[in-house]
Amino acid sequence: MLVAIIIHAIIQEYVLDKINRRMHFSKTKHSKFNESGQLSAFYLFSCIWGTSILVSENFISDPAILWKSYPLTLMTFQMKFFYISQLAYWFHAFPELYFQKTKKEDIPRQLVYIGLYLFHIGGAYLLNLNHLGLVLLVLHYFVEFLFHISRLFYFSDEKYQKGFSLWAILFVLGRLLTLILSVLTVGFGLARAENQKLDFSTGNFNVLPVRIAVLASICITQAFMMWKFINFQLRRWREHSSSQPQTVKKKSTVTKGRSSRKEKENGVNGTVTSNGADSPRNRKEKSS
Repeated sequence: MLVAIIIHAIIQEYVLDKINRRMHFSKTKHSKFNESGQLSAFYLFSCIWGTSILVSENFISDPAILWKSYPLTLMTFQMKFFYISQLAYWFHAFPELYFQKTKKEDIPRQLVYIGLYLFHIGGAYLLNLNHLGLVLLVLHYFVEFLFHISRLFYFSDEKYQKGFSLWAILFVLGRLLTLILSVLTVGFGLARAENQKLDFSTGNFNVLPVRIAVLASICITQAFMMWKFINFQLRRWREHSSSQPQTVKKKSTVTKGRSSRKEKENGVNGTVTSNGADSPRNRKEKSS
C-alpha cells in the first residue's frame, strides 16, 4: 500500500502536473484529468499483467480451468502477488482522498467505487475463485482503461468523441460477458462438481448458499453499473440536445445581423435608397 502511494505521487508530480501546467485546466477538469491519468496507468498495467498470468496458466487453451481446478488453494507466485497488489492499490485509495483534496460531494461516490472493488477482489481471493476473479478483472479493467484514456483525449480536444462511442459498446458487451462467465462457472461448472461440502481446511466453499451469494453479488453489481451507465448516457444526450438549439439560434442571429447590415448599406429588398447610395448614372441624370 505504501509503494502504491509512492508510485501515485511520482506519476502525479512528474507526468500529470506537467501536463496540467501546459493545458491550464479549470479546477473541475484538473481533478478529473488527474483521476483519469492515474486510473488509466493502473488499468493498463493490470491488464497486461493479468493477461500474462492467464496465458501462463493456459486459460486460453483450456477455459474450463475456471471450475475444474477448484478449490485452487495452491497459487503461483504471480497470481498471489497480483491479488495482493490489487488489494493494496484499492486500500491506498482511501488516504489518497485526503492527499488529492477530494471535494466533499465526490467522497461518497469514491467510497462506493473503492468499496465495490475491495469487496469483489477480496471475495474472489478468500473464496478461492482466483481464475474467475482474474478473468473478470482483466475484462473490466480493459473497458475502464478505454473510458479513462478517451476522457484524457477529450480534455485535450473536446471534439474527440469516437473513444466514448467505442467504450459504450464495449461496456455493454463487457457486462454481458461478465454475467455469462459467472453463470457458466458458478451456476453450471461448480454446481456439477463432485465435492460440494463446506470445508475451511481445504478451502472448499462450493455449496449452494455460497454459489447463490456469489452470483447475486455479481448480478447486482452489473445491474448497478448498467443503471449508472444509462443515466450517464441520458445526461450526455440531454446536454447535446440542449446545446443544439442554442447554436442554431446563434447562427440565425448572426445571419439576421449581416442581412440587416447589408440592407442599411444597399437598401431594402434589393432597391437602392437615395441617401448616399445613388449610382453614377443617376447622379448624371440629376445634374442634367
